[in-house]
Amino acid sequence: MCDFKANLASERMKMHILLSNDDGYLAEGLVALAEAMSVHADITVVAPDRNRSAASNSLTLEMPLRAHTMDNGFIKVDGTPTDCVHLAITGLLEREPDMIFAGINHGANLGDDVLYSGTVAAATEGRFLGLPAVAISLAGTNPSHFETAAHVAVVLLKQILKDPLPKDTILNVNVPDVAICDLKGYQATRLGQRHKSEAVIKSADPRGRVIYWVGPPGGEQDAGLGTDFYAINEGYVSITPLQIDLTAYDKIKSLAAWLPSKETL
Repeated sequence: MCDFKANLASERMKMHILLSNDDGYLAEGLVALAEAMSVHADITVVAPDRNRSAASNSLTLEMPLRAHTMDNGFIKVDGTPTDCVHLAITGLLEREPDMIFAGINHGANLGDDVLYSGTVAAATEGRFLGLPAVAISLAGTNPSHFETAAHVAVVLLKQILKDPLPKDTILNVNVPDVAICDLKGYQATRLGQRHKSEAVIKSADPRGRVIYWVGPPGGEQDAGLGTDFYAINEGYVSITPLQIDLTAYDKIKSLAAWLPSKETL
């Protein structure tokens, strides 16, 4: 049995951390993250009032948002994960947070998953804070070792404070669903890729009308050495740095040459 608590013992950090997720304010992963972080810093939880998985970076623009403080001190919002973080850092909170941790997501966010993930979206919205934002997920279909992912979150928090990363850094962290003592370590990774999603599932509602369910994500395609898939499969914590700028800079020159000439206008 390993004594991991002794390694994390420290004086309370004088900082304010915003926590959010996409599984909803009652999610086990969020509760575990809040309990772990509250030992080391002041925390505020602003999270969706229900499961909003795969909400990506969507903002609610055509309807007002409502925020309610619950008995446990968590603030629930009837919006997306991005709504929650945006609301928190642009006027909801009296004290602006220093950084954001999003999670602990119930299931992995590997490869192409980051394009859909509400947990990753919550972290990316936190880029406005001017400090690294962290999205943390516990891999597995029905993950259970949330204490492991919470431990990893605290370790990374301390590492960020000890040796700060560039302010525009977003870390996408995936943790194997194993006991803390069974983790093999940490790996810096790149995003892998999945095969295309499986076919939609056609069905019918009680009135006989045709409905469709989005199918499961595709299996691993690019999952070799250096990818987030590989690290997780080998028992390592996968940490992938993400960026917001999606510009393909190496293609700008060739695109300029491809564009129609002025004479074609």
